[in-house]
Amino acid sequence: MDRMAATGNGAIPGAQTLQKGLAVLDAVGDADRPLRFKDLVKATGLPKGTLHRILQALIEQRLVRIDERDGTYRLGHRLFELAHKVWGAFDLRGAAAPELDRLARQTGETVTLAELDRGQALYIDERNSGQAFGLRIGVGRRAPCHASAVGKAILAFLPPSEQAALLGQIGLERFTARTITDRHELTVDLALARARGYALSEEEHLDGVVAVAVPVLDHQGAPIAAIGLLGPRERLSDDHLHSTGRDLMEASRRISGNVGQTPISMTTPSPDAAPSAGIECVLPASAYLGEGPLWSTAESRLYWVDILAPAVHRFDPATGRNETRRLPRLIGSVVLRAAGGLVALTQNGLERLDFESGRLEPVVDPEADIPDNRFNDAKCDRTGRLWAGTTRLDSSPGHGALYRFGEDGGFARMASGFTVSNGLDWSPDDRLLYFVDSAASRVYVFDVDPVRGEISNRRVLIETGPDEGRPDGLTVDAEGGIWCAMWDGWAIRRYTPDGRLDAVVRLPVPRPSSCIFGGDDLATLYITTGRIRLSAKHLAEAPLSGSLFAFRPGVRGLPAAAFAG
Repeated sequence: MDRMAATGNGAIPGAQTLQKGLAVLDAVGDADRPLRFKDLVKATGLPKGTLHRILQALIEQRLVRIDERDGTYRLGHRLFELAHKVWGAFDLRGAAAPELDRLARQTGETVTLAELDRGQALYIDERNSGQAFGLRIGVGRRAPCHASAVGKAILAFLPPSEQAALLGQIGLERFTARTITDRHELTVDLALARARGYALSEEEHLDGVVAVAVPVLDHQGAPIAAIGLLGPRERLSDDHLHSTGRDLMEASRRISGNVGQTPISMTTPSPDAAPSAGIECVLPASAYLGEGPLWSTAESRLYWVDILAPAVHRFDPATGRNETRRLPRLIGSVVLRAAGGLVALTQNGLERLDFESGRLEPVVDPEADIPDNRFNDAKCDRTGRLWAGTTRLDSSPGHGALYRFGEDGGFARMASGFTVSNGLDWSPDDRLLYFVDSAASRVYVFDVDPVRGEISNRRVLIETGPDEGRPDGLTVDAEGGIWCAMWDGWAIRRYTPDGRLDAVVRLPVPRPSSCIFGGDDLATLYITTGRIRLSAKHLAEAPLSGSLFAFRPGVRGLPAAAFAG
């Protein structure tokens, strides 16, 4: 059914035209990415002439604008002006009440709404399940920002300067043995909360009580409150907390109306086909965001990371043993170092990593002045230069860039304007660089001067639709085929060098994150996956989410290059 099928019969003069205009606004606003005219024709079901006239009227009123560079339509600036007026009279408690009621009924736990007040979290509303062992907080009570989930959710989404100023004013009092009282450790925890989208308090304020909370953001993305859920540890497992965090994020977006606040999907389609024959789960795991697989030929081991439970893993396919090194901050990827060992790309930039001790040694941070950013995927070209992309902690649009590091520690920003910088790799002849922006659902390709390490002529090679999943990590095989993990697509796809879909490998999990060729013959495709922001329904449907998979596709990969620095 198209958007116009339920707009009524227009009995009131002019109503039908208004309804059509609102339907066009909805289509523009609800789209995952800016739409062209032909896309709007399909989305609204309107005749081309009618749609053209409505768009012209909306453009004249500054409710819609057209980007002349690519002919796409976007919401206009007048809507921001109107939003300011709406938010000036916003009734937070009234808007949140239906969501608090629903969550309390759905979870059977205590649900709260809190604001930041004089450096503390002030509870302004609460719903209880009514069960005999339910917790009671009490409207008007306060909680410490550094030890409560609602307080940390607000702190995490403050601009870095405001967050630092507030942390400098409040005392980090210890309430339980698990309370974080070190400012640096708390800052890292808040960065992790921002990257996940929700904050946790695991017995940090009260012994035996755990909580999860998300911020309620205004139209400019600033936190005005937090909605949280808390209960006894014996009822709320880690998995329960994390899946509830996703539910709270959806509730927060409904409260504020900011349904497009994050470019990362909050909905996951069900699989449309059974897993491909030959897919093997080689390591059952529960990684929140498994990423960055790296095959070490010298060790016959697979390195991989968990970004959101910061750790580097080393997996031995021969024995099934997986070694883990927990890290003190967010990590996006690791690469081999020609001199031995590894380097890591973290929220602090490029760092040397000693896997045996888990010790990180800073090298250089190109974005030290952008504390909201972190590094994500990285790889080395075959001359030993290291390339890596950045993204905002909360994946807000347009803040990511692609960097090149030289062996002397120098770096250069090679491209910018990305949202979720992701997979990258080169064609076998080193003449093309492939690079993913997951939020845009695009794989870009650059021309490369392999001697000078310069790139040019960026263009879109692959663009996926909303039902196909988003491209994430990728690797290139020895024949030039591009293997791309499809986040929320339940699949790995192989594309030809000219961007044509060549093969689809179906997986038993919705969120494959990256892939790399490994094994003694480089003929096994290893696949990392994630479970972050999956609903309880999808976790039950795909319990192996977060595990490591392997598949032999019939082609070989290329050995990983090492960083010369």
